Amino acid sequence: MNTLLVIALILAMAATLFALIRGIVAFLQATKEELNSPDGHPSQSSLKQNRMMMNRILFQAAAVIIVALLLLMKGSG
Repeated sequence: MNTLLVIALILAMAATLFALIRGIVAFLQATKEELNSPDGHPSQSSLKQNRMMMNRILFQAAAVIIVALLLLMKGSG
């Protein structure tokens, strides 16, 4: 069971890193004109940035939960 959780933790950490990098790349590709859009609607780049950062938060939460489970199993075992 510990091996399965460690593998899941590694996958969650890799997914977090991937989402972080994708979010940063999307942020760097945004132009000043897109950021100061006069119509008030978010650009596709802004939507992609938000989606990637939300994914990063979800993957981080999964990694924290897995670490907590590993610690609980180690403490009770």
